[in-house]
Amino acid sequence: MDYLEPDMNGAVHHSTKVNYNWVDITEDFLTSVKDLQLGELLHDNLFGLFEAMSAIEMMDPKMDAGMLCNRGTKKAKSFDQAVKDNSLKLEGLSYEEQIGIIDQTLACIVSWLEGHSLAQTVFTNLYLHNSYQIADRPLKAFCLTVYKLLEIIKDYIHKAMVYEEEDFQPMQYGYQLNPDISEQRIITMLREVEEELHRKMQNRDRENDIEGLVALFTRIKFMRVLYQVLIMLIQRKDDSPMIIDCHRLLAAASDMLFVMKKTVELGIQPPDENSHMMGFQPFINQRLLPPTFPRYTKIKPRKEAMVYFEIMIERFKNLTKIQSINSLHQALDFFIEFSKVAPCILSRSALQLLYVPNNTILTTANYMALKDILRDAAKQFISPPALVSKAILHNNQQARIYVDTFFAHCTRPFANFLQLCGHNRARQRDKLAHLLEEFTALQDEGERVDAYLHNISVAYSRPHLACFGTWILYHTLRIMIMYLLSGFELELYSIHEYYYIYWYLYEFLYGWLISALTRADTFLMEQERAMDVQKTKGTNKKKMKFKKKTRPHNRDILFYQALQNMCGGYYKALMGFRMDGKLTMPHPQFDSEQVRYEHRFAPFQNLLTPPPVQYVEFRDLIASNRYQQQSADSMYMYISGCKHFHQAKQLLETLNSTDGEILELLRIAKTNFIVLKLLAGGHRKDSSVPPEFLFKTNKHFPILKLT
Repeated sequence: MDYLEPDMNGAVHHSTKVNYNWVDITEDFLTSVKDLQLGELLHDNLFGLFEAMSAIEMMDPKMDAGMLCNRGTKKAKSFDQAVKDNSLKLEGLSYEEQIGIIDQTLACIVSWLEGHSLAQTVFTNLYLHNSYQIADRPLKAFCLTVYKLLEIIKDYIHKAMVYEEEDFQPMQYGYQLNPDISEQRIITMLREVEEELHRKMQNRDRENDIEGLVALFTRIKFMRVLYQVLIMLIQRKDDSPMIIDCHRLLAAASDMLFVMKKTVELGIQPPDENSHMMGFQPFINQRLLPPTFPRYTKIKPRKEAMVYFEIMIERFKNLTKIQSINSLHQALDFFIEFSKVAPCILSRSALQLLYVPNNTILTTANYMALKDILRDAAKQFISPPALVSKAILHNNQQARIYVDTFFAHCTRPFANFLQLCGHNRARQRDKLAHLLEEFTALQDEGERVDAYLHNISVAYSRPHLACFGTWILYHTLRIMIMYLLSGFELELYSIHEYYYIYWYLYEFLYGWLISALTRADTFLMEQERAMDVQKTKGTNKKKMKFKKKTRPHNRDILFYQALQNMCGGYYKALMGFRMDGKLTMPHPQFDSEQVRYEHRFAPFQNLLTPPPVQYVEFRDLIASNRYQQQSADSMYMYISGCKHFHQAKQLLETLNSTDGEILELLRIAKTNFIVLKLLAGGHRKDSSVPPEFLFKTNKHFPILKLT
């Protein structure tokens, strides 16, 4: 349709009006959707996975946060408005009201630590907007302590730098987390409130609600103890009295939480699901949020919040053990084990700061300390002649420079390795791939330093053969194994991919790792013999008696041999399942095993040692193994896998350990041995029902179950 439209100068021009003919496609859309099965996606050139993930499902409370925020006609009241209309009590609160407010605030703190924003969690509590106006001393002391607690938690997390956007949101939204009150004053205030409540508890005759009084007392004491623990750990005094005091406080926190869990029902609750609790306005900070679709926030239930704090306190008890660990290898093992239990962001950060304070920025003191720790670690692992014999480095300045430079270059990758263990499990996998690149460069440098030292060490002592290279290789192999095993934990692999993952671990990685440890063992034994000979110089050789030496790495070698046999058992079992048609395989037209294989092992492609196994080599090795076995029968595979699990069981039993992981692996090996023995005997030979892989006992090594 043509019409006249004046421009800015007043002149009139002809223009064309656009008419939109809207068509309702709802019915057509719903009809088309019926052809899609659950989990299927429709891909189009103009609407791919990126657009699908970026799309907002309108009117869905989980996706469209505006729907939930704007529901109802009630407007959020500020602190002053709520006080003015007497909907916010500042004095005369009952024990039940104070307990309810405290427990709900603790639940908000837990929700914040799980990745939600302060504005949508902790600061929905109006009492925190102006804590100084609260007349009741217990609630006032609690609210002021919450501010100090938030401040010190943020300090922990910022210094450790092991969080991602899904772990923690640091924005304060204009709130000042540092009230004009000192740490000592906060602790004194809490103690005064505790004493006042304790006096009331002793005077039972005048007190009607003794149970509520005890519940309030335990919560105030818990806040004081938790705050003192965090202050003590971040100060990081390297003395045993500090650790003893810390354990005493953590034990008190556990006792308080036991009572708090029992009395969680005493606190007041919201009248119904659609209304909020006294003192809390869920949407009070809605205007402070960024102009994007905000994350839907559901506050943690109070009982679950208490359990969260209970687990966190136990982790704090555990992480203080790092103070007594001096060896880098033991520290790395501790970090790796600690990260397996998916600890909260606060305990992960605390562990980082306890071992290497401000580990993201290597200060001169930390740099020198870490370099010395690395030097001692290499010495304990393989006893390189260049580090054991002072004459080599003392008489050759160039050799001393090379060794110092090598350990200086080691500081950053090993610091990154320690820091990596503080990240969540999904991020760890990404960072392990990048860490391999750094260790590849270190390995090359270590081998060059070894070659130089070997040429000059023969004149002084035993030859220096691949010592630094073996040490770096050991850590490189551990990183590669961690990378592959994390795929099982994160459920990244399809079942039909398991066989080449376990094959790679069985045939190469664990074999190389055992070889590196055996080499280090041999070097250490030779060094001990040389020292014994040195001590007995001048004595009668006939009277010389050498004690039988224990192999330093023998336990680790046995453990990794057991894991190697476990992987071999899974590989043989999976090959048998494939031959019997018990595994669901993807259609070749829509899937390429070579592409999958190369994607899974892509981070290994730039490594020189161990050399990566290409897909063509993998297929050739699989084919040659079948030819050597002179049979492609699945029964032979089951028998072979049965032997592997039996061997793993025997190796684990020789360790005589009460460690939980070893006992778990022992149970898995015994169960899988029985399952494969049944299959080797022809049990359910004609059944095409696929087996189940149960990862409940262990995240990396499943129990095989025939259904």
